[in-house]
Amino acid sequence: MGTGKSVVGKVLEDKTGLRRFDTDEIISSKFNMPIEEIFSTQSEKRFRDVETEALRSLPGNEPAIIVTGGGIVLRAENVDLLKQMGTVVWLDSDEATLRTRIHRLSDRPLLRTANPGASLSELLAAREPLYRKAADLRVDISQRNPEEIAEMILRNIRNLPVGE
Repeated sequence: MGTGKSVVGKVLEDKTGLRRFDTDEIISSKFNMPIEEIFSTQSEKRFRDVETEALRSLPGNEPAIIVTGGGIVLRAENVDLLKQMGTVVWLDSDEATLRTRIHRLSDRPLLRTANPGASLSELLAAREPLYRKAADLRVDISQRNPEEIAEMILRNIRNLPVGE
């Protein structure tokens, strides 16, 4: 959340010419409403169910860029699907940077709580081990713009051993 996944995905699409699939865009289109509205009217569980369906529906036989929401790792099935599709990249940052980035955005349903800062800390603490386990490549996005992040991803993916 707040790492710039969607923007970096678009930059990677432009740089590589590969198709880009953004699971949040797919879900939003399916419901014809923004993600925050899906959470409030349908429930997080329903969102997560459709997120898994969206992942399953992606073509697994062609190279592509798949951008997911930060909660995709909450289901082991999703991680398994992503790993079958290719290299899993974790865009990571320190909590202070994320707080600054997220503070500017008001459409974060999981942070619409009495104490958004504490909610963010809890989310990060719960998800960090899942990200670490799922990721083939970790990229620290702190102090980097989307172009630099995309270049770093491309450079490091090319350096991964075959089979990873």
